Amino acid sequence: MRTYFILLVLLTCGGTLNAQSQLYTVTSGEMIFSWADVEQAPLAGGPHENVAGVPRFSMFLHVGQYVHLDFTNTIGLYSGLALRNIGFITKDDALDLGVEKEKHRSYSLGLPIAFKLGAFKEHFYLFGGAEYELLFHYKYKYWIDGDKHKTSEWFSNRTKRFVPSVFAGVQFPRGLNLKFKYYLDDFLNSDFSKGDNPLNDYSRYGSTQMFYISLSWQFDTRDFNKIWNGERSGRAYNARI
Repeated sequence: MRTYFILLVLLTCGGTLNAQSQLYTVTSGEMIFSWADVEQAPLAGGPHENVAGVPRFSMFLHVGQYVHLDFTNTIGLYSGLALRNIGFITKDDALDLGVEKEKHRSYSLGLPIAFKLGAFKEHFYLFGGAEYELLFHYKYKYWIDGDKHKTSEWFSNRTKRFVPSVFAGVQFPRGLNLKFKYYLDDFLNSDFSKGDNPLNDYSRYGSTQMFYISLSWQFDTRDFNKIWNGERSGRAYNARI
């Protein structure tokens, strides 16, 4: 966290580095297509096995507010805060769990730091960095014989509290953004166990590492405010260089 604090201070104060530097904010949403590398052990015991995954799509609620610092027209960085709905889906019919499908998801609050390289005046650049996310609201759903069961918890011990990740992507002109993210730690807490329901014994999980591809549309926050106030029909995010 100390490294993030130092970088954020540099990001906030860096606009005075030279006459070319530009500091501005960007508002963003995401459409997320996620998967996970999941391993589970049968309830009867035995080694962990890979579990069939199902792609998960989500677009609510994903909101990001980012501060960009462009040192020149080709080199810059950004940081900020992002609220996301992340998770994964598995089918467990290959194991003796008696479960047809499971869904694990959590809302997260992320703090990214990324460097970018490209042609900012043309609104095209590559970016890559790392992020630390706080998982704060977990929901678990599973289906047995067609019946749905679910539970949800704030700041649940069923998940890791903080999850690091790395990401890379490309920003296209007129606001379209494509990104790939890979989580460096498991999503679920394999030390969790509660009650007599064996499905609540998360020691059955050997691995729950997620990754996703996201599409987003980004706006310069000043333009977004004008759109919200009805001052103009609106245009996609363009960096003000």
